[in-house]
Amino acid sequence: MGKVLVVDDAQFMRLTLSNILTKGGHEVVGEASDGQEAIDLYKQLQPELVTMDITMPNLDGMDAAEAIIENDPDARIIMCSAVGQQKVVVQAIQLGAKDFIVKPFDESRVLDTINRVLHN
Repeated sequence: MGKVLVVDDAQFMRLTLSNILTKGGHEVVGEASDGQEAIDLYKQLQPELVTMDITMPNLDGMDAAEAIIENDPDARIIMCSAVGQQKVVVQAIQLGAKDFIVKPFDESRVLDTINRVLHN
């Protein structure tokens, strides 16, 4: 399955998502708690997919996704957003994000989205 970098400023959310991914047969190769850490880890780990929280300190998910896609136009990034952030999600897709998942996470929806993005 896929090698995934999980990015979220909340440790609980990273843990929740990592557990869902591991149960779904994916390998979590790294975790980042802000956008700058995500960019650095992406370069270092070269994951097949990134789950990117939108709202984070230091550098938010939108700017981090933009920087990663600039360096690697083939990057597969799935944005994670709370309900009601549709406008931001649309911007993320326009930037090059492949899809989005909504918090709180629904396990089957998360895995469906990740599997679809990895296999396209």
